Amino acid sequence: MSPSAAIVAVWLAWLVTWVMAAGWSARTASHHDLGAESPSRVLTLAALVMLIASYYPVGLAVVWTSPPALRWAMFALVAAGLLFTWVARLHLGPLWSSTSAPTQDHRIVDTGPYGIVRHPVYAGLLLGVIATAIERGRIEAIAGALVLIAGVSLRAKLEERFLRRDLGDEAYTSYRRRVPMLLPFTKMAPSASER
Repeated sequence: MSPSAAIVAVWLAWLVTWVMAAGWSARTASHHDLGAESPSRVLTLAALVMLIASYYPVGLAVVWTSPPALRWAMFALVAAGLLFTWVARLHLGPLWSSTSAPTQDHRIVDTGPYGIVRHPVYAGLLLGVIATAIERGRIEAIAGALVLIAGVSLRAKLEERFLRRDLGDEAYTSYRRRVPMLLPFTKMAPSASER
């Protein structure tokens, strides 16, 4: 099996299990502002289309070709990123929701992966997508990764706004000061708009 085929297999396994687990989502307490998620969903869909297109034999261009060892290392990063998304989802247990709406018994979780980054599912997805783009080395994959970074950043910021409102500005701001948004082990002071 090639690194490319292994990456496709791990993505498919992740997607199938993620969709099958949709029934585990918590009941949301309300559905306010869910329309605000639409732009990030459109960007995510566009990114996925671009990444899938990078696997077609005919494409825009190959920017680089990676040696086999690097390609296998990227496979390991994809697998690690997707595993991290599952660890985060399982850690939330009944608090998990596929929307940005608050769930019943909503509270700040700052343990496990949520003690490393505030949005570990997004962080894991970004790691997987960036590693996939590096392994592919094609314009479509690189563009897909960049579009997904924009979509995930937009959605994470939207969720931050909802979480501040729903969980209390003071409590959530304290959590944000302690834990970085998406990049583990980076401690940055919140911007003026985040305070």
